[in-house]
Amino acid sequence: MLEKSDYSAIPQGLNETEIVRSKASIKAHKRQQYLLYIVGIWAVVTTIFATYSLSVNSHSIKETLNSCSLKDQQENYADLNSLSKRSAFRQRKRNLIFMVSDGMGPASLSMTRSFRQFTEDLPIDDILTLDKNLVGSHRTRSADSLITDSAAGATAFACGIKTYNNGVSIHPDTKVPCGNILEAAKLAGYTTGMVVTTEITDATPAAFSSHVEKRFDKDIIAQQQLGENPLGRVVDLMIGGGRCNFLPKGKGGCRKDDLDLVEKAKTDGWTYFDDLTGFKSLQSGQNVTLPLLGLLAPTDIPYEIDRNSSVYPSLEDTTKTALRALALASEDNDQGFFVLIEGSRIDHAGHSNDPAAQVREVLAYDRAFQAAIDFANESDTETIIISTSDHETGGLTVGKQLDPDTYPEYLWLPEVLANTTHSGEYLAEALKSFNGTAEALNTFVTKNVLLEGLGIKNITQTQVDNITKNKEDAIEAIAQIVGTNAQIGWTTHGHTAVDVNVYAYAKNRYVLDNIIKSRLVGNHENTDIGLFMADYLDVDLKEVSKELTKTPFKTSSSA
Repeated sequence: MLEKSDYSAIPQGLNETEIVRSKASIKAHKRQQYLLYIVGIWAVVTTIFATYSLSVNSHSIKETLNSCSLKDQQENYADLNSLSKRSAFRQRKRNLIFMVSDGMGPASLSMTRSFRQFTEDLPIDDILTLDKNLVGSHRTRSADSLITDSAAGATAFACGIKTYNNGVSIHPDTKVPCGNILEAAKLAGYTTGMVVTTEITDATPAAFSSHVEKRFDKDIIAQQQLGENPLGRVVDLMIGGGRCNFLPKGKGGCRKDDLDLVEKAKTDGWTYFDDLTGFKSLQSGQNVTLPLLGLLAPTDIPYEIDRNSSVYPSLEDTTKTALRALALASEDNDQGFFVLIEGSRIDHAGHSNDPAAQVREVLAYDRAFQAAIDFANESDTETIIISTSDHETGGLTVGKQLDPDTYPEYLWLPEVLANTTHSGEYLAEALKSFNGTAEALNTFVTKNVLLEGLGIKNITQTQVDNITKNKEDAIEAIAQIVGTNAQIGWTTHGHTAVDVNVYAYAKNRYVLDNIIKSRLVGNHENTDIGLFMADYLDVDLKEVSKELTKTPFKTSSSA
């Protein structure tokens, strides 16, 4: 309906006919505007309705797909309380990568994270790969002490029981061998391996491949690793150091007997290599014939800070090669593989109180952890990664009060570690080998050790004297200078009772959340790690223990 105001635009002085025509034109224009208004409203309403319907339908489709996926997953994966009883789960092929950061406590992660941010000019929220996969922590005590050693710590993982310090996969009271997860995995059809940066006969790998009353019986450990036990050979792949324990003294080894286990291994069908050329011949795991024994150093592989890449592969390199080799070897099998990978020398740096060496060891381990994740993501076989430490070493404190009489500064200096080019172990060995006059020794310490090795510009005579007076064993004196300058502290050259972190990864989110995290989130006993892994692989450790007791075998050099 038109109002009088609608005709106000009609000019004055028009005759009657012109006025009628003008009013008719105004009415027609008004009707057109009204129709356009109605059409506009209809278009808006239709668009809103269509968008809403599409959104609802799309959401319903996603919900349907998600529910189907979840339903399928739930049919494949049992409730963890009956995990080993579900036939669907038992029949599912899987790989388990177990990684041990020997001696690494929470403070080591904090120190390394800040060191990496400083050296690579990264923002403060740029964290380690390990940090992104933290799920819980565990308590580390052994059967006879609140502070564990590596043998008892590794036995907790391997056998799911606590034993006494120095005991290797053996019951604490009876000294009877306990079946470990690597043995159980091998008997169940899994392919098995171990990769370490220390001697392959050291406490952690020993607990997964041998049984001795004292961890120092490395001659016996080496023999058992090659198959001299009631179960026969259970390890398919071994890469690490420790050639010394496989050779007699007459051939450059350190065995107390005349056995040449390297030659015996070759005779028994092992593929053997002992240098970088041999390692490279494996072609990143594509050219491997199992069983494989790689002993890359007489004792420990050098620290990452000292490692010559033209002589020794990195932990990342050996990890990638081992994973590819084990995957190919188990490709046509019903079962996948179990492998132990250890960043062994984080612990050694802690014992030496050497922060510059330790941050590089932790970074090397973090890269190996990322390599394992990359493998898991690319693998068609379900693969999970569990990473933890056996204990903390050194009582590391990221911050140190230099003067007990003054209030402490709230800082530590990662640039001191960045300027350090070699470990205390490396520099101490060079110093021990030096022959010359007292004056020449002072010059060597000033130039080669303090200036070039530790990157110290303002060298004091006190620093020089502290090193020269300990010429035959200067590791502690050298490391102490680094720690003091960086304001990093230590409370011991041994282990501590600090709880340590647990990390985990699985490509399948359901596996990570409902199988791994449901068991490992929170704080646990170290034995819970081993029991979880046995459940995941669906192996019976007690049955393996029974097999081990059927035939007596040597577990002590004094027996």
